Amino acid sequence: MDLEASVETIESGYEFLLAYAAQGRPAGAETGPGPHARPTITDMAEAMKTIAGALADSQDDFERVIAEDCRKAGAAINFMLAQEKIGSEMVDNLNASIHLRAVLTDLFLYSEALKPLATGVESVAQAYDATKTSN
Repeated sequence: MDLEASVETIESGYEFLLAYAAQGRPAGAETGPGPHARPTITDMAEAMKTIAGALADSQDDFERVIAEDCRKAGAAINFMLAQEKIGSEMVDNLNASIHLRAVLTDLFLYSEALKPLATGVESVAQAYDATKTSN
């Protein structure tokens, strides 16, 4: 799994977990028709491990922060995966975890900063000039 795929796995996994938590599923064995949370959480744990490994020795301070945040959130996720039963309430608590939220915020900022600038297209966003008004 590369860095970009890992970021996508975490971001889409979080969206899935928000929906899963809202379903009010009781903690129980994951059997029958899904979707089930465990496969998504497992993928997120692997993605965080990949990102942490890729960025841990970076010369960039923010990349090292991302690696550390992934390590912390990964610990919470692995703790959750060690539980026999996962329900909506547990997923909701994971979603609210400051560690997972830090990773998401880090990745949103990081992804946005690394997006290539559009070529050949003038920016729609213009600096606001309060001295110019249109009537």
